[in-house]
Amino acid sequence: MTEVGVSDPLLAEGLAKIADEVDRAFDALLPVPEDARARLIEAMRYAAIGGGKRLRPLLLTAVAEMYGVVREAAIRAAIAIESIHVYSLIHDDLPCMDDDSLRHGKPTVHKAFDEATAVLAGDSLLSFAFEVLGDPAVSADPFTRIELVQALGHASGAQGMAGGQMMDLVAETSEFDLQTVTRLQQLKTGALLGAAVEMGAILGRVQPEGRAHLRGYARDIGLAFQIADDLIDHEGNAEVAGKAVGKDAAAGKETFVSLLGPDRAREQARMLVEQAIGHLSQHGKEADLLRAVARYIIERDH
Repeated sequence: MTEVGVSDPLLAEGLAKIADEVDRAFDALLPVPEDARARLIEAMRYAAIGGGKRLRPLLLTAVAEMYGVVREAAIRAAIAIESIHVYSLIHDDLPCMDDDSLRHGKPTVHKAFDEATAVLAGDSLLSFAFEVLGDPAVSADPFTRIELVQALGHASGAQGMAGGQMMDLVAETSEFDLQTVTRLQQLKTGALLGAAVEMGAILGRVQPEGRAHLRGYARDIGLAFQIADDLIDHEGNAEVAGKAVGKDAAAGKETFVSLLGPDRAREQARMLVEQAIGHLSQHGKEADLLRAVARYIIERDH
């Protein structure tokens, strides 16, 4: 099984494998109860199963594998970070935020269900992430589990993803310079990608001082990822992207593309990808999947 539209065979196989593993794990961990909570769990499953690129789980498991982590444990941690990502998308799509009706080529959760259910589904996935991380199935070592919880909590809240989303909302009524837009995206998009890499290293018992090169890799692919997203929003096709495009310009937001122009933005993304790959120079073939992820980030169209 391979991922359609991905030229690198190693990456195509990796994306297909992790997508299947994540879907099966969500299916097993989120059974639908036979009571009044059923609609909530169905909404969580609707958002979590069968959609998205699964880049964060792929990054986490790829790093974990480099350091000999048992696959089942890495998948559990990957479910936690994907739960945070999915909850953020549910809430971002709400009318009070980005007001989107399409996500991954299908109606957003508040359209498929209703706004109240969407809010509760997002809240529940946020709680579920930390419930999963606290389970000994992730790691028998409680100190490792605590470090994982701290890393994901920091990347998810005001110091990370949620803080970046707040800056993004402010951007609609403010003029941001390149430095501020960069900071916004380092928080909104980069923090969770960085957490995926960090959590893989934590599972692999890599000491903090030994993770600097991985943090550099994550930082660079995070910015490259957002530049690619800005380019898709600027010149992409909604049907291919599986979501609305052209929204940033319509909202009056400054982006990498509006500040640099599409050509310079694309060149900056390429430079960041090469820089990210450079951070992995101390690794051999075991890091080939991470290198492939970096290259894919600026080749994708959705």
